[in-house]
Amino acid sequence: MNGGGGATIVMADDGVPFDGGSLEAGPLGGAETAFIGLAQGLAARGHRVHAFSRTTRNIDLEGVSWKPIDGLLPDRCDLYIANRGTRVLDLMPRARRIAFWVHNPARYLVKPRYLWRLLHRRPVIVFLGDWHASTLPSWVPSRGRRVIPLGLSPMFRGLARRNPPPPRAIFTSNPLRRLDWLLDRWSGDIRPNVPDASLHIYSSLATYGDLAPKHQAQVGPILTKARSLVDHGVILAPPLAKPALAAALAESRVFLYGGDPGETFCLAAAESQAAGVPGVVARSTCLIERVRDGETGFVVGDDDNSGFSAHAIDLLRDDSLWQAQHDACRTLQQGLSWTEVAGLWEGLLP
Repeated sequence: MNGGGGATIVMADDGVPFDGGSLEAGPLGGAETAFIGLAQGLAARGHRVHAFSRTTRNIDLEGVSWKPIDGLLPDRCDLYIANRGTRVLDLMPRARRIAFWVHNPARYLVKPRYLWRLLHRRPVIVFLGDWHASTLPSWVPSRGRRVIPLGLSPMFRGLARRNPPPPRAIFTSNPLRRLDWLLDRWSGDIRPNVPDASLHIYSSLATYGDLAPKHQAQVGPILTKARSLVDHGVILAPPLAKPALAAALAESRVFLYGGDPGETFCLAAAESQAAGVPGVVARSTCLIERVRDGETGFVVGDDDNSGFSAHAIDLLRDDSLWQAQHDACRTLQQGLSWTEVAGLWEGLLP
């Protein structure tokens, strides 16, 4: 059933608890945001969408039927989308087509305990970008591979053109994504050259849910360091729900991000670019696909400390440079809506 409405689609995720109401309720990780966006996008295109997660309620939102994953799934469906965890691949054995939506670098799938599930179920493996797809060897069993980007919420897309704002930088990822490295660049190089600049950090372990405690020992010192830099213009706040995040981005001048080897799409960078905020990012894994180097920001080498700082200083001080890159973001980096992305997923329907 290709390209039209009316398919029965089941989606499943057994990670942190969330459902369709979580976008408005508080901070949300990229994989959870994507799951909700795709479910709503498919429903908007006329499909019957059943979403199963670790929610505790049965609820219908935006055309999507949400239920706890420990309940009874339908016996059959046209397309079953198993989100990020191989465990959920086994939940819909009678689906006409199974897609395995991968969000992390896929090298881990070569381990025997994962390979046997892929061999048994033969899903179509869906990646977020070309770099992401390159992380899985070609011999890994599947029914095929597709690259489908994440969509972006309309609250980040098509914002009004702005004049150069005050020198306000923003960081919107989790603290383990090299926030400590960024703080060193900020306090040692960037802020001394732009004394009126501020760095607004919206970050905590909130998006890890039940997994947050195991990361606390690593994160505690990083957040303590951020709090200690208040005299350097560093403002630490909890992560924001999507509407408030869009508003914060609309007041920001530059998105600063040190990157991470585990990044496969970086929704934080994509959202900031769509909102018209030029970015300075390190690590050229997938981030070279999110920021157009020299046009909508700058992408530097992993450990190019001086280059990162220099570009950040330029964007904070140079109004002409900022305006050109802001305009380029609005022209080139609006991405796809989730309804448009859902249309690409329809290509997987049998």
